[in-house]
Amino acid sequence: MRAPDWLTARPVAHRGLHDIARGVVENMPAAARAAVAGDFAIECDIQLSADGEAMVHHDHELGRLTEGSGYLIEKTAAELKELSFKNTDERMMTLADLCGLVAGRVPLVIEVKSYFNGDRRLVKRMAEVLSSYSGPAVGMSFDPDQVLALRETMPNLTRGIVAQRTYEDGYWEKLTRAQRDSMLHLRHGFQTRPHFVAFWVNQLPAPAPWIARNVFGCPLLAWTVRTPEQRQAAGRYADQMIFEGFTPEA
Repeated sequence: MRAPDWLTARPVAHRGLHDIARGVVENMPAAARAAVAGDFAIECDIQLSADGEAMVHHDHELGRLTEGSGYLIEKTAAELKELSFKNTDERMMTLADLCGLVAGRVPLVIEVKSYFNGDRRLVKRMAEVLSSYSGPAVGMSFDPDQVLALRETMPNLTRGIVAQRTYEDGYWEKLTRAQRDSMLHLRHGFQTRPHFVAFWVNQLPAPAPWIARNVFGCPLLAWTVRTPEQRQAAGRYADQMIFEGFTPEA
């Protein structure tokens, strides 16, 4: 199975078409509506709630963008939907809410967030939601085990791996050396069999995504493009960009 052409046909809005200066926060309903209005695919993140729901949110913890505090995994979907995004009246969505809002008008690029602990309940819930959704959608994750779960649970869904060349920055220190090494160079690819790769634009070009793209035919998305220099790199080395902080020309 090859990735669909629509995946790279238009730029992908990172966490929706958000603009904090206008009161539009990432991953909230207004960001999704703005992306639909601009005809941009929507990259979004999903997190697991305490009761097994797929919530549209990037951070594991509350507080940076929303009211409240604590980990999403410790709160029910009902509790999370009561929390508003800071300085707005909008509330956190479930994946089902997002699908209802978008209604197939633009593609969804859904990133499965992970604690890298082998818990696959989030992919299971994602599969339940997408089973009744007819719009274009793909799934992806940094965690190879979650990509494998996508392959096993939804074999007909286009899946991708989110990756970078190295995993030595502070964000990844929570993982063991073995976990980080397993992610290097897309060495899991013959097991996970991704249909596309989303790679950190600041570390392009790199051998592994070049091989995936030019030898195995996997489209390459560059994330997250914010500057003219990054946009130039994405145009040179990738098939499409995941962007934020500006609106690409039509």
